[in-house]
Amino acid sequence: MSYVEKNLIQGEEVLFRTRHHWIVMLGAFALGTALDLIGVAGIVFLLTRHDLSTGTRDGGLVAAGLALASGSALMLAGVMKLNATEMVVTNKRVIVKTGILTRRTFEMLLSRIESIGVEEPMLGRMLGYGTVILRGVGGTPDEFDLIARPLEFRSHVQEQIEKAGKN
Repeated sequence: MSYVEKNLIQGEEVLFRTRHHWIVMLGAFALGTALDLIGVAGIVFLLTRHDLSTGTRDGGLVAAGLALASGSALMLAGVMKLNATEMVVTNKRVIVKTGILTRRTFEMLLSRIESIGVEEPMLGRMLGYGTVILRGVGGTPDEFDLIARPLEFRSHVQEQIEKAGKN
């Protein structure tokens, strides 16, 4: 069960959910893949060379194994970062949870939202990610970077604010 489901209040229902865009994994996957390829190439090279001393081969295999393990760990960290953020619009509030080991939560009643903005770089417009900026009444803005489908998120927030204003 996610953080949001555990913390819904009575009568509250989730209307829209988003998270980090897959682009947050790009660097970790690129570096992780490079390290994995170096590790595999090193292992293959060392196991096919018969003119190396046992000490040289063993030391090389340890280094190649470390490269392989480091690459895999980086890719795992990328996946964890992707899943570390939940952004939800409910019929009563906006809820944002970031982090895994250390958690940061942001919750704001729809009636307390003064403005919501979206910044999308050119690549973000093409791939569907951007920065969502929420400002509460009299408060400082809170920015959430590399969020998937930021325009849909903003539309759902605005729609719920409009519905709440009519009631």
